[in-house]
Amino acid sequence: MWVLQIPQIVRHTPSQSHLCCSSRVYSRLPVTFASLNPSTNPIKDIKSNNNQLIQSLCKGGNLKQAIHLLCIEPNPTQQTFEHLIYSCAQQNSLSDGLDIHRHLTNRGFDQDPFLATKLINMYHELGFIDRARKVFNETLERTIYVWNALFRALAMVGRGEELLDLYAQMNCTGVPSDRFTYTYVLKACVVSELSVCPLRKGKEIHAHILRHGYEANIHVMTTLLDVYAKFGSVSYANSVFCAMPTKNFVSWSAMIACFAKNDMPMKALELFQLMMLEACDSVPNSVTMVSVLQACGGLAALEQGKLIHGYILRRGLDSILPVLSALITMYGRCGEISMGQRVFDSMKNRDVVSWNSLISIYGMHGFGKKAIQIFENMIQHGISPSYISFVTVLGACSHASLVEEGKILFESMLSKYRIHPGMEHYACVVDLLGRANRLDEAIELIEDMHFEPGPTVWGALLGSCRIHCNVELAERASSMLFELEPKNAGNYVLLADIYAEAKMWSEAKSVMKLLEARGLQKLPGCSWIEVKKKVYSFVSVDEHNPQIEEVQALVVKLSTEMKEQGYVPHTNVVLYDLDEEEKERIVLGHSEKLAVAFGLINTAKGETIRIRKNLRLCEDCHAVTKFISKFANREILVRDVNRFHHFRDGVCSCGDYW
Repeated sequence: MWVLQIPQIVRHTPSQSHLCCSSRVYSRLPVTFASLNPSTNPIKDIKSNNNQLIQSLCKGGNLKQAIHLLCIEPNPTQQTFEHLIYSCAQQNSLSDGLDIHRHLTNRGFDQDPFLATKLINMYHELGFIDRARKVFNETLERTIYVWNALFRALAMVGRGEELLDLYAQMNCTGVPSDRFTYTYVLKACVVSELSVCPLRKGKEIHAHILRHGYEANIHVMTTLLDVYAKFGSVSYANSVFCAMPTKNFVSWSAMIACFAKNDMPMKALELFQLMMLEACDSVPNSVTMVSVLQACGGLAALEQGKLIHGYILRRGLDSILPVLSALITMYGRCGEISMGQRVFDSMKNRDVVSWNSLISIYGMHGFGKKAIQIFENMIQHGISPSYISFVTVLGACSHASLVEEGKILFESMLSKYRIHPGMEHYACVVDLLGRANRLDEAIELIEDMHFEPGPTVWGALLGSCRIHCNVELAERASSMLFELEPKNAGNYVLLADIYAEAKMWSEAKSVMKLLEARGLQKLPGCSWIEVKKKVYSFVSVDEHNPQIEEVQALVVKLSTEMKEQGYVPHTNVVLYDLDEEEKERIVLGHSEKLAVAFGLINTAKGETIRIRKNLRLCEDCHAVTKFISKFANREILVRDVNRFHHFRDGVCSCGDYW
């Protein structure tokens, strides 16, 4: 085997003057030949192999040496430039990327569509999207790959409006879309604010997909499903899912997540069970398990959650941080804080999401001081708080009425942690002040906001007005909410509740008439309870449960016994002009009372009853559940839309403040 050290060759061949300037480069490049014929000119062989050597250097991470060698290569190939461009992106070197771009242009490759896609990708990876756009603009022959490269870059940086405008231009040029095009264009609908309705744009792209025969492409249709899910269009997402001829674990997971994130946890669990039965080749991954755990938490289905926990352990998914964080949250939402704490304590590594999950479960149960302590521990462990960290800890302060502590934390966001308060943070503080009956401070905070208050902020104020029956502020908040979210029936109902509490019956009726005139309906109350690892749901007028007659009889019996001990039904929660007896019959049929009675009938003595309700717990249900917890000697956990209620021995953990 011959090993040539290039500097020796250069010294003995002065006629090769064009190599002299590169002697420093070659001195670091020992070239090995498996066999070398003495009659062969080694310099000629080296020159002919420069392209391969440059590519090898790029693969080995020796970018600077590769660029020096490029200077003396008279005929660099397309593949050589491809390796150089990729290496610049890998080493995060813009200066080298610009150098390669200049070489590429000087060597006549500036109109090569293949290399244009590589340059666009490189500039995007380096964070210079405008340079990527400039490459695109200067490329005359735009293949679908060139278009897709820019579409991908724009989607990744959230420039959806620009992407959709370019997509319209592409359609005018006659370049046909492929599955990647549709994937990026669909993502553009959800990655940024659009001047047009993003859901409507998604439907237009859906129609385009159908016209061009991509309805059977699993990747395109799964992305489309995800778009509908993000905009809460569950029925459209489900239609897409059901129409898919083939499904993989990604499509199953996307639909399960759609149900879980859009307050349909029962549907999410049912679909997961169907997936396990039908999709034998679709093994659930960590993303699937996070969605399923969210569904279990949404239903307070502890036994289902434990089964999923066991499956996670068997599948070896218990080292994945998002799964463990979801487990912590699930146990918290099922009322088992100690189990959530155990999962957290067992974690070898923890990120800010794990800490946030632990803070949130203490906060939702009203343990505000403990939540603040965990927040401080997180910082002591070197984990910087995130935007969500402050949402969770401020929410914890609100549930525990820790006003001063919450104000200090809110002020520290910008001054200490350089995090600008967002809409959610302002909503938390408005809720904190409002619940503490410091409504003047709450409205002052809203007026001092540096951006327009959104529905969450005005909604927090309206909810506080409901607690303290402040009609004047309630009217102000509701007028803003009617403009911001005119289709949200809950805002109309809440204002009507406030009028009813103030005995302003004509105003309450007017609001309900407005609700009907706009074609809206009050969201029906629904409660879920898990018994023997099976989840049951109840609505106010429930005739489907086989035990409904027995359940209703027990509710009536309990009501009679309560009246003997001084209970008076809170019929003011009924907003209709009915006689008192009819109002009493309506409140007795509330879903939460039915779920509690069902739990008493079907669970063992001393067993905790866990219930999840989709609305705020009304005053009558709250009073009845307190009585039942004492009368039946049961611990009853109810999670409504606002917080957790632990009923035990006639007392609720919320202190009648919710």
